Amino acid sequence: MYRLIIFGPPGAGKGTQAEIIADKLNLDHFSTGQILREAVTAGTDLGKKAKAIMDSGHLVPDEIMIGIVEQSLAERSESNGFILDGFPRTLAQAIALTGIFSKLGFDDVKVINLIVKDEELIERMLSRGRSDDTEDAVKNRLAVYKESTAPVLDYFRKNGNAIFDITGAGEINDINDQILKSITLNHRS
Repeated sequence: MYRLIIFGPPGAGKGTQAEIIADKLNLDHFSTGQILREAVTAGTDLGKKAKAIMDSGHLVPDEIMIGIVEQSLAERSESNGFILDGFPRTLAQAIALTGIFSKLGFDDVKVINLIVKDEELIERMLSRGRSDDTEDAVKNRLAVYKESTAPVLDYFRKNGNAIFDITGAGEINDINDQILKSITLNHRS
């Protein structure tokens, strides 16, 4: 069983790699957006709270997001495993997630860390053609990542999670091959 978290800055290719890994290893792929949409569609109490907050244009607070992630993981605890994409984004979320893993009996959670230079990330995001991908907005997202999200990786290192540092530059399939080789060589059933 694989229990994975994919980590890296905006534009590193987390979503793309998570989809490929989930498909190849038959894992549940949990992205923050997908988890929120499922909770809202299902009409769970947390989903209703999240919808009201999102409809007002605000970010879903940690306690609601953590609750939704816990429900999603618990509902699929008998699956072949999972890959989390886009969560945790803060140290508080990482600490809460460690508690969820402990509660659900999930040990041996591995972290895939995609490493890409800032210049390439900026170029990638600007080339996507999204209206919110201006150079200033992209640089701001990278600064927020370094300040708020990068410390999560240190937390997982100190927590004893296996961290696989993978260069996220190059061809998508080559990057994926590196990820799969790293996690399967270091996998225990």
